[in-house]
Amino acid sequence: MLVLAGTIGAGKTSLTKMLSQHLGTPAYYESVEHNRILPLFYKDPKKYAFLLQIDFLNRRMDDIKKAWQNDESVLDRSIFEDSLLFHLNADLGRATETEVTIYDSLLENMMQEMPQTDHSKNPDLLIHINISFETMLRRIQKRGRSYEQIDNDPDLYQYYKDLNARYQTWYQEYDKSPKIQIDGDKYDFVENDADKHKVIDLIDAKVDKLAI
Repeated sequence: MLVLAGTIGAGKTSLTKMLSQHLGTPAYYESVEHNRILPLFYKDPKKYAFLLQIDFLNRRMDDIKKAWQNDESVLDRSIFEDSLLFHLNADLGRATETEVTIYDSLLENMMQEMPQTDHSKNPDLLIHINISFETMLRRIQKRGRSYEQIDNDPDLYQYYKDLNARYQTWYQEYDKSPKIQIDGDKYDFVENDADKHKVIDLIDAKVDKLAI
């Protein structure tokens, strides 16, 4: 099980699709475009932060259980990132301490109750796409989701900045599985075929090393 990680606009979905095609494995994508709660969250974060996080947790667990039915799979976001996102929202006053405690407890309990299989509950490899704050903002603007645009909500600038910074610490402290970091500023694997092949080669080499 390969799992992608990275901030908004890092290219997780694109790289998930590339790896799925390259490896011939099923891919599981985070449901964003058809998520009815996400636009509501951007309009009223305090009201919908907890509901959104529970919804993501439920969907993520469902994807993990489906992925376990295959010997190989690729997921476009790690379940362990969800806690990072929710704790940031709590620090910004968008969620209460009680909601955070309930969420963390629910995540822990759900992971413990997952059925035993031949697979680990953790991914075999976490692939973190690291991008600068400037690249993050450029990508968000380029993909054009209205509810994500700073022009529509200037408060998002600080939220995005804090989120990007926390990902750096989160990756350094992540210890649930082997991991690899891809420089998303150096390798434009979405627009540049040469960069795409370099990134896939890096991941292939890491996977081969883990298989020894």
